[in-house]
Amino acid sequence: MKTDIILCGVGGQGILSIATIIGEAALREGLNIKQAEVHGMSQRGGDVQSNLRISSSPIHSDLIAKGSADVIISMEPMEALRYLPYLNKENGWIITSSAPFVNIPNYPDIEKIKAEYAKMRNVVSIDIEALAKDNGIPRSANVILLGAALGAIGIDRDKIENAIRSVFGRKGESVVEANIKALAIGIDCFSKHGDK
Repeated sequence: MKTDIILCGVGGQGILSIATIIGEAALREGLNIKQAEVHGMSQRGGDVQSNLRISSSPIHSDLIAKGSADVIISMEPMEALRYLPYLNKENGWIITSSAPFVNIPNYPDIEKIKAEYAKMRNVVSIDIEALAKDNGIPRSANVILLGAALGAIGIDRDKIENAIRSVFGRKGESVVEANIKALAIGIDCFSKHGDK
C-alpha cells in the first residue's frame, strides 16, 4: 500500500488538522508515514500545504515528486490547481471545496477554475462550507472534505473515526460527534460524485 497526498488551502481552514487525523489513522493501521509542511502566512490567509506520504514499506523522502501524488485534498479550488504538476494524471484524485476563498485582488474567475477541473479525470468538487452550515457543524467543513477523500486515500473508515476521537477527544464529546458526522457527510458526497 502506498498513498501520496498533497493537502492544501489557506491558513486557518483546517488543513493541518486533516493531516493529523490521516497520520494518526495510518499509525494505528501500522503504516509508515512521512510528512512535510509549508505554512504560509496563516494569519493573513496565506498558502498552507502539506505533503503526506503513507506506505506499508519504508519511505525514504517526505516530499512528493512531480506527477506522483495520488490525491490532492484542497480546501480552496484555486489552491488545488497550484499543485496539479504533482498529480498522477492517470489515476490521481482531486478532492476540493468548490467555494473560493478570495484572498487576492486578481483571483481567477471561478468558471475558469471549473473549466480546468472539467479537463481532469477524477475530481470531486463540493461546497463543504454550505454542507457544514446546513448540517449544524460549521466548524467541521474540513472533515467533510476528508470524508470525501476517504475513498481515494485507502484507509479504513473505522481507523479514521478512531483518529478523530483521539485528535478531538480533549475538546469534548460534542466536537468529536460533530466531526464523525462531518466524515459521514463527506463519504456520502464521494459516493455520489466519485464515479462522475
